[in-house]
Amino acid sequence: MSSKYDSPDDIVVAKLNAQWISYSHTLFAYVAFFSALVIGCWTHYYQIVKNEHWGYPEEWFPSVSAATGDWYPARSIFQIFIAVAAGPRFLLIYLFYLITDNPNQIYPKIHAIIGVIRAFSCGGWVYITSSDDHYVHDIAMIIYLVTTLPWMLGTLAISPDNKQALKWRKLTVMAFFGTLVPMFYFFIQHKVHRVAGAYTIYAFFEWSLILYDIAFDALSLFDFSSIELRIVNINSKKGIINVTAEKSKKFKEFSRKIEPMFEISFWSNLRGFVVDTYLAFIYWSMLTSLALTIWYFPLWYMGISGFEAFLLVTTAPTLLGIAFIRKLVNLNHGVFHLLSLVGIAAYLLIDPVQRLTVVSIGVAIATLTWTSIWIENNNSVGQLERYALTWGLGLILSNVVKMAWWTNNPIWPIMHKENGGWNHIGLFFGVLASLDVMLRKNGDKMQINYHEQLTTVSGSWFMAASGFGSLLFALHSLLTDSSTIIRWVHDGYPNTGPLPIPWGAVTIVAMSLGLFLSPYKKIVISQHWYVIGCVSCACMYYYPGWNGYYGGLVLTVYLMSLVPTFIGIVVQHPPGRTFLTAMMIYNIFCLAHVWVVAYAFVPAGEYMREHTDYVLFAMMVLIGLGIRNPSTNYKFKHLQLNALHSNRSLTRGGLAIMTLLGFLVSFSRLPFETPTPYHPEHKIFTAGIWTIHFALDNDMWASEVRMRDVIKELELDVIGLLESDTSRIIMGNRDFTQFLAEDLNMYSDYGPGPSKHTWGCAILSKFPILTSKHYLLPSPVGELACAIHATLDVYGQEVDVIVSHNGQEEDEIDRKLQTEELARIMRESKNPFVFLGYVVTTTADEIYSMLINDGNIYDIDETDYDRWCEYIAYRGVKRIGYARVSHGRITDTEIQLGKFQIVEDNNPETWQASDKRVEESKVDKGLRFPEQFKGEGVRGHRYHVFDEPRYYN
Repeated sequence: MSSKYDSPDDIVVAKLNAQWISYSHTLFAYVAFFSALVIGCWTHYYQIVKNEHWGYPEEWFPSVSAATGDWYPARSIFQIFIAVAAGPRFLLIYLFYLITDNPNQIYPKIHAIIGVIRAFSCGGWVYITSSDDHYVHDIAMIIYLVTTLPWMLGTLAISPDNKQALKWRKLTVMAFFGTLVPMFYFFIQHKVHRVAGAYTIYAFFEWSLILYDIAFDALSLFDFSSIELRIVNINSKKGIINVTAEKSKKFKEFSRKIEPMFEISFWSNLRGFVVDTYLAFIYWSMLTSLALTIWYFPLWYMGISGFEAFLLVTTAPTLLGIAFIRKLVNLNHGVFHLLSLVGIAAYLLIDPVQRLTVVSIGVAIATLTWTSIWIENNNSVGQLERYALTWGLGLILSNVVKMAWWTNNPIWPIMHKENGGWNHIGLFFGVLASLDVMLRKNGDKMQINYHEQLTTVSGSWFMAASGFGSLLFALHSLLTDSSTIIRWVHDGYPNTGPLPIPWGAVTIVAMSLGLFLSPYKKIVISQHWYVIGCVSCACMYYYPGWNGYYGGLVLTVYLMSLVPTFIGIVVQHPPGRTFLTAMMIYNIFCLAHVWVVAYAFVPAGEYMREHTDYVLFAMMVLIGLGIRNPSTNYKFKHLQLNALHSNRSLTRGGLAIMTLLGFLVSFSRLPFETPTPYHPEHKIFTAGIWTIHFALDNDMWASEVRMRDVIKELELDVIGLLESDTSRIIMGNRDFTQFLAEDLNMYSDYGPGPSKHTWGCAILSKFPILTSKHYLLPSPVGELACAIHATLDVYGQEVDVIVSHNGQEEDEIDRKLQTEELARIMRESKNPFVFLGYVVTTTADEIYSMLINDGNIYDIDETDYDRWCEYIAYRGVKRIGYARVSHGRITDTEIQLGKFQIVEDNNPETWQASDKRVEESKVDKGLRFPEQFKGEGVRGHRYHVFDEPRYYN
């Protein structure tokens, strides 16, 4: 090969066109994977297509890991060729770095480092198989997937300007990431729903990722066409390899364009953007904790407590109508951010009243500070949009964090170290972020100069306030947890609709898409977009299951798209009256959100009874007022346009990271084990009923961890949980059933969701839930009662279980009608039955007789007269034992347990109840209740009332 770069003095030993690096890497990589596939199918076909649920012929194509990592000789051949491909791989990374490197740019260096990390992580999951060390294998695979996104996007951003290469790279990237969604879908169908053949379809998508991944790097041959590698005699000329390349004129122009992004000002801007996003996360964490900590008090008062007045601290921005206070806050944003952190530090206080008081102070200061920041920048378009976008990103970040903590926020004041809190870490980073803002204020504002553009205020301040207050409520009530909309549309088995894992990640995608669309104001404020928002809201409310979820996703996109526009409008008006009105509208909506379910305990509740539709209608009408309010038209100056471009670029990067983190968290939480009962050898199951006060214990701490411990130690195979609907503002938009089901490895049914206006009932089961139906029991007078009727597969036998929560003592008519309905359901069922309910009656009462006799069931112990609320009854199964366990200050209600055994003869006409008491010593040890709850018990839980379990034969 000859080259125009040859020198007469050189003694060239060898020359090679750099395209051969791409060819060799592509060849060895494809041979590694597909030789393993062919040899694996040839030598161990039936073994590699088999998985934990199905084998041939239901599954007939192997996954990548099965073909490459499980059997000799396919595994060895695969590892040999991957090793051979490693050399070209590292050369490819180095050469790409050389042709894109620029002394004034840092991104090519970062891109090269990402490439090296990605290459080593590939070696991690190739040479450390899941059978060697499952944890290390998974970590290496996760690192590889995480680095793939910046590697591919970075290559698109900095590669030489070759239209053909750019075209194919874009198509490959779209194919790669587009494949992830159906691949995850079929993985869930296989892993969770055990659908036959789903893993085969998943495997095809998985193999297609290999094709796209290798093909993307193969396109480097376009970049290397003008590069030649030479080896010269070292005695003739110092140096071993001389790499030369010509960059196109367009690429040089591109480099000059992006060069400013990698100067010091860019990194300062990036740091500030991250800091502001974290402070927004702090704000949303405190705001969502306010109603949650207020709720503790009316929960115990069973009505209005007076502590609801703390909600008014959100009107603190009204103080900005006073010029002196407005100036004071404007000059000290960092200081006020720092002061607001008392709301995060509230976890250090034990007393609930003190904790609520300090949280309220933190919310007031944080709301005042963020509003001040917006008002200060109302004439600086770039800055104002920047803070609006980071505020929205903070909301999305809080969703990702809550997903990682099973819907709890680790820096809430109901969290601490013992129940999974990271309060001290959140507080530490909050202090650092506040100090950064303080230093920024003393500097030159992110080293970006925004020319102020005076604007003319137009439109109605009331319409602007109405729109913003309604939007804030919509975001808080629907989008402060990725599972909230999913629980709104939840239905019974087998067609439950979407589940929080993995579909919560899709909700985060919708939020990100909405914020991504937010700068396109012509779309955002159009009437067509508003109509779409209204229709999607109606779909979410009126349709259960998937149709309702699709409406919820569109509504999510719509609401998030409004954030910068509504903030930009509301800050143009006088702050005092405008934000007083906006926050009062928000507060009224928050109260209405409670009134629709708590109508039996609040004044004028009858007018809002079960009328979430009224709330949603009013919310969308007021948002419509905000849309119709004429927005300010800005004439952007050049530097403002640059600032807008920079902010939006950073936002897009942030949204990509949030989306990726959402999917990673979701994937990490997927269940990988099939639930198994505690004592399958005896074909027994333990069932229980417990009222858990919305997973908030007697001292106002989140109680999921303590609940998990006692449920596990009591070896409960089936448990009904009452007062369990926590997907509301006042409960923090949580879902503790996710944590319990995943940690205890149980199936779960959340029960009627927040759109059904009950306090909730849920069921957790070690046995598959074949079908379930949610009931809203007759409640003409008092609070709406709920029930779940589920059919379980218990050791191959269908067993029906009812979990129910009847009305209050004062509403006798309701309780009678509800009991009649429950008795009808049980009477009409032909399966063995277990009733787990909250009945509100004595054993001598008419309602008790109606439940037992009309329902054709048997009380688990009719001699236990000391009962009022919780009852267990049964039919068609053998009663083994009965116990009552104290609540341990997790709630104010005990746990009742029944132990049952499956029998062959469960025909209702011939089956007879066991009614003879026996001593514990005569009961097989495998059939007994756990020993540790005798005497003083553990952590405040002990057998009480009759101080020990009772057994029957």
